[in-house]
Amino acid sequence: MQKDFSIDEHLEYPVENVENPVITSMSERDAKSVWHPFTQHYTAPYSIPVVKGQGAYLFDENGKRYIDAIASWWVNLHGHAHPYIAQKVAEQFLQLEQVIFAGFTHEPAICLAERLLDILPNNQAKIFYSDNGSTAVEVALKMAIQFFHNQGNTRKNKIIAFANGYHGDTFGTMAVGAKSAFNAPFEPFLYETLYLPVPTKGHETRALEAMQEYLQNADEIAAFVFEPLIQGAGGMVMYEPGVLNELIALAKAHGVLTIADEIMTGFGRTGKMFATDYIEHKPDIFCLSKGLTGGAMALGVTSSTQTIFEAFLSDDRRKTLFHSHSFTANPLACTAALASLDLLLLPETQAQIQMIHQSHQCFKEVLQEKYGKAIADVRIRGTILAIEIQTSEGTSYFSNIRDTAYNFFLEKGILMRPLGNVIYLLTPYCISEEDLQYIYTAIEEFLQHIQAK
Repeated sequence: MQKDFSIDEHLEYPVENVENPVITSMSERDAKSVWHPFTQHYTAPYSIPVVKGQGAYLFDENGKRYIDAIASWWVNLHGHAHPYIAQKVAEQFLQLEQVIFAGFTHEPAICLAERLLDILPNNQAKIFYSDNGSTAVEVALKMAIQFFHNQGNTRKNKIIAFANGYHGDTFGTMAVGAKSAFNAPFEPFLYETLYLPVPTKGHETRALEAMQEYLQNADEIAAFVFEPLIQGAGGMVMYEPGVLNELIALAKAHGVLTIADEIMTGFGRTGKMFATDYIEHKPDIFCLSKGLTGGAMALGVTSSTQTIFEAFLSDDRRKTLFHSHSFTANPLACTAALASLDLLLLPETQAQIQMIHQSHQCFKEVLQEKYGKAIADVRIRGTILAIEIQTSEGTSYFSNIRDTAYNFFLEKGILMRPLGNVIYLLTPYCISEEDLQYIYTAIEEFLQHIQAK
């Protein structure tokens, strides 16, 4: 018989050990045992120990409060420790926490698939679950290449992507991302990708001409993958819907599948449910993650058209899509996603999205009027604000401004993680106008600080 477990009975960590004295600081314990992502531990300071989240705030072990201005790497939609999501996940945990998803299914996965297909474009028919954004794109690339392979066409195996893009850190997603310090050690192992110029203002024609040139050999190209309207890790680089619409139309006309990486842009970030809601021609495959669960749990989704799905139906089992992981369609993660959708579709949430957008627009005017010489560009799309600071080195992920800005905002209780010389806001939707104004004031102070140097 299973013993009832009381929270009060759990072991307190760290446990006293004469031979291994307790290190009381969470930061020191972390430094002794943890390897962090995107962190150069030789030069990085100790990690900040967070003990609590509430709404748009994070609290460290000393009680200091931080406004989470980047939604904890763009995942948190509704605020930390949201009671509604927590309640739904807790209820699900007591009913079914995990089951193999090959040969079995469950209500949260079915319900989530149905609800996602209701809000995705009408051409989407099937939902494939994975565990994060990188694998959602990895699955999409495998779907596209195997779609043609299953029909006996082994020549269509090249991918078109935008230069400067980022789609993840698995091998397939590194291959279609920009060649950079992120993936340089692995370049010999990455397959060939055809890169288009990013169609930013004034460069639309170059991108269209490059696409037309590549499509002269469309019999070798399986797919065109892109971050719609905004390249996230590339510096919050933005471009207009019209040129993307034309690029997708060209690809479709030449029998090339189109893959929308909506990992960051999905679920209202751009002002609409999906960034591709701004365009007429709908992609064949969608990749979703980050805000999918409201930031509560890891979950990835790759959706496809019925035509793509049917290419995998066969008496020959070798035509199966052989991709999985142990926690595919985890019931808890699916439940968190369902709860997040409930919150996202509320009128109050939609009003907050509009409030954030309007606040950014007003602040953009202030920036352009007062700090024009210090700023190379200010970009807005929906709830996302990006400020590119003028530097002699141009746009660079490794700009020294990054560390200066990061530490400046931390001191003021704001979690911001600049992309080189690009500082940006991508907040939870629950943020207050007061907190936004506090962040804007801090940004102005930072611009004054660097101008004074």
